Amino acid sequence: MTDPKGATTGQPEERLARMREVMSEVTDRLIELMGERRKLAIEIGRVKKELGLPVLDPAREARMVRQAAVRARELGVDPEMARDIIWRIIASAREAQGGRRPGWPDPPSNRAR
Repeated sequence: MTDPKGATTGQPEERLARMREVMSEVTDRLIELMGERRKLAIEIGRVKKELGLPVLDPAREARMVRQAAVRARELGVDPEMARDIIWRIIASAREAQGGRRPGWPDPPSNRAR
């Protein structure tokens, strides 16, 4: 495994410290992406309401989860983990759209700007 950031070069202590730094950076990016996906799902729900469409679409949600599992498998990532993460983000967006708070604040509406 080679890393342009130097995580696999140098003394073991240096490598360990750098790998931990990189891991923290990856964690931050994952959290940002999860939040971004959730915000998009909530905004899609708002647009669907404006269009008079049902907000919930269980068949589409299931397709998205299956697609995530397929993509995860293609990338060598545990597909069950991918399914779990996507379902959790979907559940969080559903709760926000239903007015219940799962512990995350609703993103501001773009229409208010």
